[in-house]
Amino acid sequence: MGKNSLLKFSLLLLVTTAVLAPVRPATAMTAEQYFEDGNRLFRDDLYWAALLRYRQAADEGLDSSLLHYNTGVAHYKAMQHIRAREALLKASRDPSLRVASHYNLGLNAFALGNNEEALRWFRLVRDQEQNRILQRYAVVAISRIRDLEAQPDEFEVRVAEATRARERKFADVEFRARVGFGYDDNVFRSPDQPYVDLAGSAQPVVTPTVQSGAFMPVTLSAKFQINSLPYEGFYTAYRAIGRYYQDKELDNANEYILEASLGNEYERQEGSRKRQVWSAFTIAKSEETYYDPDDGATRAANGVNVDDRMNYLRYGPELSLRQSHERLAIGIDFTGQLWDYDDPEVVPEYDHEYFLISAYAQYKFSATSLLRLTAETYSRRYGDRPSYDLDGAQRQGNPEVRYDYIAATLRARQRITDTIWFGVDIGRIERDDKYVGYYDYTRDDYELVIHWKPGRRFKMQVGGVYRLYDYPNAFAFNNPAANIKTQESTDARISAQFRMTKTLSLAGRVRYRETVSNDLRIQYERWEYMLGVLWQL
Repeated sequence: MGKNSLLKFSLLLLVTTAVLAPVRPATAMTAEQYFEDGNRLFRDDLYWAALLRYRQAADEGLDSSLLHYNTGVAHYKAMQHIRAREALLKASRDPSLRVASHYNLGLNAFALGNNEEALRWFRLVRDQEQNRILQRYAVVAISRIRDLEAQPDEFEVRVAEATRARERKFADVEFRARVGFGYDDNVFRSPDQPYVDLAGSAQPVVTPTVQSGAFMPVTLSAKFQINSLPYEGFYTAYRAIGRYYQDKELDNANEYILEASLGNEYERQEGSRKRQVWSAFTIAKSEETYYDPDDGATRAANGVNVDDRMNYLRYGPELSLRQSHERLAIGIDFTGQLWDYDDPEVVPEYDHEYFLISAYAQYKFSATSLLRLTAETYSRRYGDRPSYDLDGAQRQGNPEVRYDYIAATLRARQRITDTIWFGVDIGRIERDDKYVGYYDYTRDDYELVIHWKPGRRFKMQVGGVYRLYDYPNAFAFNNPAANIKTQESTDARISAQFRMTKTLSLAGRVRYRETVSNDLRIQYERWEYMLGVLWQL
C-alpha cells in the first residue's frame, strides 16, 4: 500500500466534538463565535480561513484543548506540519483528547516522512484501551508503514513476477448469463407526428403508428483460456445478445447477434510497469428485420420483399497494444473487417470493408484523477452502393460509397469520495464522403457519467450523451426543396446492480433516447425499462 492509502486515515481527524458543534453566523466578535465559525469553514474544506478564525478566537482570550486540537487538524490539512505538531502536542495534554491527538500526530509525522516518529505515536494509540476504533486503525497504520519499509529490490520483484506467472491456473473459464424483462414505449422508433414524405415521388402524407410492448433481453457470454506460457494465454470466446418481443405483432423488432472469437492475451507486470497485448480473429452473425419505422411493417422494393437486407456476417482480425506505468499509459488498436450483408438483388447491398486505427495516451495526476486523449481514423468502403450526387440523388454508375472518419476524444475522470466518481467525455468526429462530399458531416459529442458504489454489493451509474450533427451539403429527405439536413440526439440512462450472492446479481436500467431532425422520417422519442438477473461464474 502506498503513502496516499495511509493518508486516507486522516478522515478520522474530523472526529471531534468541536467540528460537530452547532454552526452560528460569524457576525459577532466573541471568542466562542469565532471558534464556531472556524468549525463551519473547516467542514467546508476552507482550512486557511478556519485557521484565521481560530487565531481570532485565541486573540479574544479562548485557550482550550479543543481549540488547540482543531487548530492542529487545520494546520495538517493545510500541509503546515510543523505547526500542526505544536498544536496537537498542546491538545494531547487533555486526557479526553489524548488518544485522538496521538493518532493525528502519527499521521502528521508520516506526512513529513518521519516513519519512526509516526510508529511511536501509533504504538501509543495501539497500546491504549480507551478508544477501540482508533486502536484498530493504529494497528493497520503500523502494518502499512512496515510494508513500505520492506520494499523488495529489483531482483526480488522479478522473482515474485516469475512465481506468480508459474502459479497461474492452466485453464480459466468465464461464463455470464443475463435474462430479464423490459418495456419499450416506441418499439420501431416511429416519429410521433404526421409528416410529408418529401423523399417519395408522390410526396404522400404519412401518419406513423407508435407501438409499445414488452420484450425479453438475453445476453450470454463464455470464455475458455489456456495459460500455456508464463505470461500468455490462448482463448476462445462466444457471445450472444438478443431481444425478443412478446407480442406477435412486434416480431419484426426481434434481433440478435452471435459472435465467436479466437485469440491470445499477453500480460506482464514488473513493478509499476505493465505491458498488455491482445489479438483475436472474430466472426459475427447478425439477424434483424428491415422494417418501416412508420408502422413496423417489412419493406419492399419493386414488389420484392427486402426484409432481410440488414442481416450480415462480419469477420476480421483485431489487435490491441497497451503499455502503462505508474502515471502514464499509452495504447494502440487496429481492426480490419469485412461486412457481408444479405443480397436483396433488387436494391444495392450494404457490403463493405471496415478499417480502424486508434491511439490513446492517459495520464494520472493523482490516485483520484486522470485525463485521456484518444485519436482515431477509420474508413467504411462499400462495394455495391453508389454514392450521392450533390442534388441528393443516388444514381447508378456513380462510384461506390466510401466514408473516411477522423475522431478525437478527451476524457476526464475524477473521484470525489471513496464511493463516487464522475467523468466527462468531449469528442468530435469528422466524416469525409470521398465522392463529392454530399454526406460529409461533423459530429460533436458531450458525455457525463456519475458512478456510485457505496458498498461491495451495490453500484449505480447515471450517464448521458448529447450529439450534434452538422451536415454542410446533405438535404433532409435527400430533397433540395427540404433545406440542409439537421440532426441532434440525446441518450440518457440510469443503471443499478445489486449482488445477492457471489454469482447472482439483480440488475435494472432505465434508458431514454431522442433524435430531433428536420428529416422527420428519423425523428423519434423512446423510453426503455429493464429488470433482469445476472449470473456469472
